Amino acid sequence: MFNLVDEPWLRASRAAEVDKSGSGAGIPYETGLSELLLHANKFRDLVVDLPTQKPAVLRQLLLPIVVSALGWPKDAGAWTGMFEAGEFTEEERGRLATYLDEHRHRFDLFDAVDPFAQVAGLRTAKDETKGSALLVATAATGNNVPLFSSRSEGDPLELTPAQAAHWLLHTQCWDTAAIKTGVVGDPKVKAGKTTGNPTGPLGQLGVIMPIGRSLYETLLLNIPHGRVALKEDLPQWLRRATEGETDEPPSCATPVWQQRAPRGLLDAWTWQSRRVRLIPEETSRGTRVTRVVVAAGDRLLVNPDLEPHTAWDSRPPAGRGSAKGAKDAEVSSLRPRRHRPGRAAWRGLEALLAVGRAGEEREATATRAGFRTSDLLNSLAEAGEEMDSAYPLQIELTGVMYGNQSAVIEDVFFDEIPLPVTALDQDGIVYGALLSAVGQAEQLATAVNHLSGDLRRAAGSDPIPWDKGQRPGDTLLHALDPVVRRLLAGLQAAGDDFDLVRRGLEAWEHKAGRATWRVAEQVFATAAPGTFAGRKVVKDGKEQIYRLSTAEAAFRRRLNEILTLASGPRRTG
Repeated sequence: MFNLVDEPWLRASRAAEVDKSGSGAGIPYETGLSELLLHANKFRDLVVDLPTQKPAVLRQLLLPIVVSALGWPKDAGAWTGMFEAGEFTEEERGRLATYLDEHRHRFDLFDAVDPFAQVAGLRTAKDETKGSALLVATAATGNNVPLFSSRSEGDPLELTPAQAAHWLLHTQCWDTAAIKTGVVGDPKVKAGKTTGNPTGPLGQLGVIMPIGRSLYETLLLNIPHGRVALKEDLPQWLRRATEGETDEPPSCATPVWQQRAPRGLLDAWTWQSRRVRLIPEETSRGTRVTRVVVAAGDRLLVNPDLEPHTAWDSRPPAGRGSAKGAKDAEVSSLRPRRHRPGRAAWRGLEALLAVGRAGEEREATATRAGFRTSDLLNSLAEAGEEMDSAYPLQIELTGVMYGNQSAVIEDVFFDEIPLPVTALDQDGIVYGALLSAVGQAEQLATAVNHLSGDLRRAAGSDPIPWDKGQRPGDTLLHALDPVVRRLLAGLQAAGDDFDLVRRGLEAWEHKAGRATWRVAEQVFATAAPGTFAGRKVVKDGKEQIYRLSTAEAAFRRRLNEILTLASGPRRTG
């Protein structure tokens, strides 16, 4: 028996005011669901082994428990009232405690009849099992062999109950795609396997999570207001029928699975994308999980009007201009916006800040993709007028990069940026300032690439292709990363003070200009000797002379056009 309500399986950092002595600084506090939720204000944040575990724990457990027990905040005012309280009221704690007591039996990880987030007795026709490494994204198993793994697939991996619980939730959210083991009772098994399995639902998203000063604030920041409670929208632990009618509500406690749309956000948050069975054994070190069964689970039809933890890319609706199916075409044109590996989160601020309901975000055209931000940021924009303009909101972006038909995990994406609350007001100065700075960073990178291309042409070579090799613009964007983050933090502290925002932008332009010239100097230093005299190049049917002097003059002109507030950076060498 290992009940997640009471057992200390979660780790969290304690808020500074709780640990005033500093004696527990940096030491995660181990706790169960009940203590963590009832006293969420006393914890700073969850402590996890891999960044992708945090959204799994929040979505699969913490958020749906809070909403199931307390309901959705009815509007922005109700949400703001809860947020400003800074902690659950005594009445809310009572309701949470009652909910956990009432459903305590649903959270036993090793229950013989109804184990949490699993299927009791799940087995293959030959009673085969696999090593617990199958659950662990960072462990070598099958074709998934992490580059720096110290283990091979042949090495047994013993998971403590706490570790097994974390990786169980992680598997439901991020598991790889492709072939899964066929199990007894699944009518869709063919030749002992199922094919066409998608990744876990979060694997199809670029996850965006607002983070507050305490776990309590983080919970509120990730619960959108104004949702309507639907009778058929239930978390997975309340959809556990094993006999009789198992389709309404759709049960996740049998080997049978469906492809369907979620019934609501609680259903989506606790989506069971796999049917799993943990096999515990008693060892001299206590209970350990070394073998598992992982089979096909429910396949999610993503609903852009429901999923709050991602931004969206849009294409012109296929049905635009015709009455037939216009609405369906518009919905189907939205796709989750995935994070791009190697690209800092701030470079996607334009999409993050595209607040507003449909029609207010950037619309797609025939030549340009559109985007729409996370519904959570829309909710924050609505409530933002009541929040402290200098509130230290953080945004965490998490994603998984899959390879080989999404059957292996190649990399994990994680980034965190400070986001000024005032930036969510599209009519405010901070919104324009941030987009201006991000645009300038991209333009400066392009200017450095143009300089490199002009000097290479002057030497008789071609510019570095955009998709091959390291271009100097990439080097510059890397150098600008800490400068942009400093600007974000500064604008966050500035609130809506016009003078402070303008001074911040001026400081940004000066620092960006100096960083750009440092990279440009490297480009000049590697220029071939023949660039001084230059060469004639025929481009687009026109003859043009490329030489060092004209390349430098064009570069200076571009910088002066980009950095309008700065006094004009000059070459230092």
